[in-house]
Amino acid sequence: MTIGLTGGMGCGKSTAARIFEEFAFRRVDSDALVRDRVLTSPDIIAEARRRHGPQILTPAGQIDRAALARILFADETKLHAWEDLVLPRVLNLWRETFAAAPAARWIVEAPLLHEKSLEKWFDFIVCVASSTATQYARLAERGVTHTLAAQRISRQMPLSRKTDKAD
Repeated sequence: MTIGLTGGMGCGKSTAARIFEEFAFRRVDSDALVRDRVLTSPDIIAEARRRHGPQILTPAGQIDRAALARILFADETKLHAWEDLVLPRVLNLWRETFAAAPAARWIVEAPLLHEKSLEKWFDFIVCVASSTATQYARLAERGVTHTLAAQRISRQMPLSRKTDKAD
């Protein structure tokens, strides 16, 4: 069984995923895959530099994720183009992960599950939701400014639609 876990930023997806782990589900954190595997790939680093200039890189030559976020969330066209570049790599990592343990039960944190029409990957979809105030408070605890949080949240499908689409 493979469960897709979605919801808004700061709604508690990671907490919910940890609960599933307590019930012997294996966890796939899509954000961690992007951060640790996709954005560290030399071809993605080169493409980020080509698209957004050398200021997108840290002095060590890695992608400055905060700088990238400022660029992408300020321009919907750039955001969608970047997602189109990154998503196939994430899906390949999912394939590899599932293939390594085909009989396992999986919980997959997929924040943009509905936005990217990924429903077919899952047997069941769970949406974690919270109040807007809770979202902003949790994001502030992570150091995300209110302005940046609002910008990111506005780019996601409304929580009411995500919950309606979930099982």
